[in-house]
Amino acid sequence: MCGIAGIIDISSSPQKPLMEKMCGIMKHRGPDGEGYYMEGAVALGHRRLSIIDLEGGKQPLSNEDGTVWITYNGEIYNFPDIRKELIEKGHRFKTKSDTETIVHAYEEYGVQCLEKLRGMFAFGIWDDKKKRLFLARDRLGKKPLYYFSDSKKFIFASELKAILQDKRVNREINLKAVIDYLTYNYIPFPETIFKGIYKLQPGHYMSVDVESVLSLTIKQYWDIKYSPDYSISEDEWAERLREKLKEAVKIRLISDVPLGAFLSGGVDSSAVVALMSMVQDTPVKTFSIGFKEEDFSEVKYARDVSKRFGTEHHEMIVEPDAMGILPDLAWEFDEPFADSSAIPTYYVSKMARQHVTVILSGDGGDETFAGYRRYLWAKDMQKYDWIPVPLKKMLFGIPAMLLPDGLKGKGMLNHLSKDPFKRYAGLNTFSDHSYLKNLLSADIITDLKQNYNGRNPNYAYLKGFYDVCKSDDYLTKIQYMDTKTYLADDILTKVDRASMLCSLETRAPLLDHKVVELAARIPSSLKIKNNETKYILKKAMNGILPDEILYRKKMGFGVPLIHWFKKDLAEYARDILLSKKAVDRNIFNQNYIQSILKNHQKKGRDLSARIWALLFFEHWCRHWIDA
Repeated sequence: MCGIAGIIDISSSPQKPLMEKMCGIMKHRGPDGEGYYMEGAVALGHRRLSIIDLEGGKQPLSNEDGTVWITYNGEIYNFPDIRKELIEKGHRFKTKSDTETIVHAYEEYGVQCLEKLRGMFAFGIWDDKKKRLFLARDRLGKKPLYYFSDSKKFIFASELKAILQDKRVNREINLKAVIDYLTYNYIPFPETIFKGIYKLQPGHYMSVDVESVLSLTIKQYWDIKYSPDYSISEDEWAERLREKLKEAVKIRLISDVPLGAFLSGGVDSSAVVALMSMVQDTPVKTFSIGFKEEDFSEVKYARDVSKRFGTEHHEMIVEPDAMGILPDLAWEFDEPFADSSAIPTYYVSKMARQHVTVILSGDGGDETFAGYRRYLWAKDMQKYDWIPVPLKKMLFGIPAMLLPDGLKGKGMLNHLSKDPFKRYAGLNTFSDHSYLKNLLSADIITDLKQNYNGRNPNYAYLKGFYDVCKSDDYLTKIQYMDTKTYLADDILTKVDRASMLCSLETRAPLLDHKVVELAARIPSSLKIKNNETKYILKKAMNGILPDEILYRKKMGFGVPLIHWFKKDLAEYARDILLSKKAVDRNIFNQNYIQSILKNHQKKGRDLSARIWALLFFEHWCRHWIDA
């Protein structure tokens, strides 16, 4: 796991001091070394976290004659097989690293090399013969890739902050992205918080051809293709899934440094730990995080799993003072990011890094096997879909309009008034037109009207994926939508940034693309059955994990902000959000923020998600705008 960067500048050759600054600010992603390739208009940089071939895997790395150079972040788990195939075709290797395997695979297969790679990756390859930069990001989006371009200059990096080291890149806030942030709690690709800087979409590659001007081409190379096979029995699906998961775990144990696993006590992480215990000889090192508030803590379940599989277990209890890490998170995430579970993710990563360098996680199980409770709710709400939408708006929408914001029941009535897509999209969003109108300052609203043709919550972002999914099955469509949006831009972003802040590599076997492709062939009726989420995954792990783990109520990885902002952190939130700095910024209506803070204190009201989003945004501004 590493930090990568690169520049093409056909107006003036890139200077090494700039590359050193770009890589230096990502030292946490690669504390074990740095390297550079500088030739004419092209510069590549690399920060290394040594995992495989500790001595020989230094980057940037080239082919035999120095015509192809790579800077790469990630792990290719099947590289020994690809390497063997390439040697048989006449390629010669000077290292034992997966990095060099990618270089030779690109030489041999060109763009089609991506089809052979099994793992997580983001890389840039400079092809000197073709005068072309080839960039790619893994299928599900585990590894990040940002870029900036104009007609003469192209810059890319693992983190946005590295691009900002070039003072020629403007730090103008993208108001469209601010609205998206308030809507989703993250900023969806391809946008970023700054105008002119973008994210490469997962499962896509980019070619930058160097001529008199730079020419960019972006194409998709992988997608989830749902083709349910009803000829295979339930028992056979469970067996096939169990074996594929076992294989995905096993290949992720390739490492020249110590590794372990996150263990929440939920089905996904427990399954990973169980399978690790089956395929490795030594006890698994496991790491758990919890809270004093028992309704948010799963540590007792993690202890049960640890005891069952004889793991070397470590745990930590997070308390309200853990919020002290918020300024550091605002720096590391580069953009506003309002998933509060970034806090425990950071602390469990920090604890794990004291013992291991590589960690396996259970990320992706909910999207791949239909584990979210909202899937049950969404399917249940289908029983109202015989009612025409205009009539739904009369029956449910008008009463919802009469209820005050935040009142219990208002949200449910709003959902019932909508069509199937908008109803589910509402579960994945945190603001509506009314909230944004009240929250934003008059100046910001005017700016939005003048420069963005007005800006309501951007449901079109979700709708594009809902519509493009080649399935008529409702559960499949919303799973696909979540995988392409929430998983990539929230869950995987959170884990990458929080773990890499601690120089910890995280691997997700449930998101092995072979596992995802297998799951896409399993009928949705086996993903939720008898009102049981992740039915087929639980059946696959039946007899391996105990029933009290497989069938207990899902908790999720939440943070007790509702309690913290009512008690310990109430004054902290007020001091930050109503500070002179925040007021002078004139982005938000301070009177409305005061009402949010006041209403949260009322019995039964939970506005903690909105408070957290505003807090993160203010800390982000202090790092990246005020500095």
